[in-house]
Amino acid sequence: MGSRTALVEDLMERFPHVPREAVFKEDLLRGGVAFDPSALSDNEGGEVKPKSYFIFSFDHGTLPELGEAALRRPPEEIILTGGPYDLRRTVVSVRVNPSSPYRVAAGEDGVLGLYLDGRRISDVGVPPMPEYYRHTLANGKSVMEVAPTIQWGYLIYLTVFRVCQYFGAKEECQYCDINHNWRQHKAAGRPYTGVKDVEEVLEALEIIDRYDTAKASTAYTLTGGAITKTVAGRDEADFYGHYAKAIEERFPGRWIGKVVAQALPKDDVRRFKDYGVQIYHPNFEVWDRRLFELYCPGKERYVGRDEWHKRILDSADVFGARNVIPNFVAGVEMAEPFGFTTVDEAIASTTEGLRFFMSHGITPRFTTWCPEPTTPLGKANPQGAPLEYHIRLLEAYRATMDDFGLSSPPGYGPPGPGRAVFSVSSFMDSLPAEESATV
Repeated sequence: MGSRTALVEDLMERFPHVPREAVFKEDLLRGGVAFDPSALSDNEGGEVKPKSYFIFSFDHGTLPELGEAALRRPPEEIILTGGPYDLRRTVVSVRVNPSSPYRVAAGEDGVLGLYLDGRRISDVGVPPMPEYYRHTLANGKSVMEVAPTIQWGYLIYLTVFRVCQYFGAKEECQYCDINHNWRQHKAAGRPYTGVKDVEEVLEALEIIDRYDTAKASTAYTLTGGAITKTVAGRDEADFYGHYAKAIEERFPGRWIGKVVAQALPKDDVRRFKDYGVQIYHPNFEVWDRRLFELYCPGKERYVGRDEWHKRILDSADVFGARNVIPNFVAGVEMAEPFGFTTVDEAIASTTEGLRFFMSHGITPRFTTWCPEPTTPLGKANPQGAPLEYHIRLLEAYRATMDDFGLSSPPGYGPPGPGRAVFSVSSFMDSLPAEESATV
């Protein structure tokens, strides 16, 4: 197939039940997008909300390789609308790739557009600088550094521990660059707090609450690296949980509280619940047994795949199945040299995992794999997984949900094309629009 445009249009024709917006979104997430200087932000001093690097780099190059985009950050997210495909409003997390066939640039009229193979395919909206980003903590730290918001302001992302205790080739997840991202920001002289002080988090949230008068921020996520020993004298459940306890005591009911942590024993999970967490994300990463053992060596060594899955099911007894939402990294199933060699095999494996969890009322979600170049899988697979895999996964995901009578999970905003705000995969864009009391 001669061009990326031809590939995208072929998939839209072959899979008409997948929203066309999701086809473009998945391609941008898996392969990244280039930015003309006219589309870059002026960092925290400008009118556009800049990319915060809230946990991983989500880039196809290191900071020194990004050129001007390393000095003037691109926007946190972009919105696609209109164009020849009449795209409905689609929020896409920014993953920078200077060599991408997609490029964001200002046209002759000064209006930003997304270009593919040299042709303008949509208008591009960028997030305005929120008022709360214009204020600093008493110690001078920025709100963006302590409590950045993503998903068009819906989610406050609190990476309170910015490194992982699974360390080195024999323990780190093979697709994850959390430790490298920490190192590159420190090397560049950027502020990148390793362990966030709970009082700083509360102060940043107070600023957000004060200036977010529209109440656009609806949820917060507490997350960070795995803790195999302790941090500041606390084990994993107590470390992440004590932030939730402080937040819920200071701001009772203001936000939906979520925590991304390892699959922990039930007594530890109960501590999360007691601290006020409402949604638990014990990510299962990849379904296939062999690939889990290869790609998640630390998790296999410390917990093991079977025990990991048992703990996920056990956590439903604490939170209720609907509020247990494990993530997987969509695309690593096809990473060379160990992954599946055909899309059929990869989809069959992942669907088996979806059916396993959904048969217990647990609805997983996924992040579209970005092959970051400092990770083993990123180095070996700079192109990521085929776009067809990602499109067929959306089809399989929705069909499996329908089979088990499940609806979109809580804490992700509204579902449906033109409505979804979840930005790091298209799973919410591909689900039917629905009215829900808790989104």
